[in-house]
Amino acid sequence: MTVRSEDRDLWIRRYHPADDSAVRLLCLPHAGGSASFYFPVSQALSPRVEVLAAQYPGRQDRLREPCVDSIPELADHLLPLLLAEWTDRPLALFGHSMGASLAFELAGLLEQRAGIVPVMLFASGRRAPSRFRVGEDVHQRGDDALLAEIKRLAGTDTRILGDDEVLRMVLPAIRSDYRAAELYRPERVHRVSCPVTALVGDDDPKAPLDDVRAWQEHTSGAFSVEAYPGGHFYLIEQAPRLIGLIRDALAGVPTDR
Repeated sequence: MTVRSEDRDLWIRRYHPADDSAVRLLCLPHAGGSASFYFPVSQALSPRVEVLAAQYPGRQDRLREPCVDSIPELADHLLPLLLAEWTDRPLALFGHSMGASLAFELAGLLEQRAGIVPVMLFASGRRAPSRFRVGEDVHQRGDDALLAEIKRLAGTDTRILGDDEVLRMVLPAIRSDYRAAELYRPERVHRVSCPVTALVGDDDPKAPLDDVRAWQEHTSGAFSVEAYPGGHFYLIEQAPRLIGLIRDALAGVPTDR
């Protein structure tokens, strides 16, 4: 499989290389999010866990590139990159919000096409794939309405919001990501074999607990659910607890490769 090095470097960021790590964790950002969101996670888990973070087109250093507004298409971009370079040791996946849907799609494709079963899928802040909402239309709303939705989910956390000027600059990427998330239907992947840990804020308006528990229907492996205080971006305030959970969950991965 031939993968251009420039594509690898564009799509997958490796902030703290750890050649002797027991396991890799690929982090997949939320709608409008970027790879740098996971820099602190990479720093905290290294060197035991080597963290990779996906950088989608249309943001930060990829701002001028066309956005990708489809979960299956994003998965099709990432899959060959993973298979070419990043599956020589156990691989776990973490996705928040839209990223959780992408993590699920990737987990299924890795298993179907390469026989690689991730050691864990962490699905954060997202309803189970089968619990989609018909008629979700945030991606079709005007700019002001889209900004209002982002602010509703972020609350007062400026680490998510930034300022209006910056937000408006990345609105095309946010709109594209919302379209990908809202129109995603699990057509190629319905069930995975890997363990799934579903994570959610107990006051998340986008991910009711019953819909989060339904992730169990999508795995034949072990399943657990953890609820934390907070809303859709609970993972910022709860970062120490969440990182501890990830570290403990991956601690049992064999070091022999």
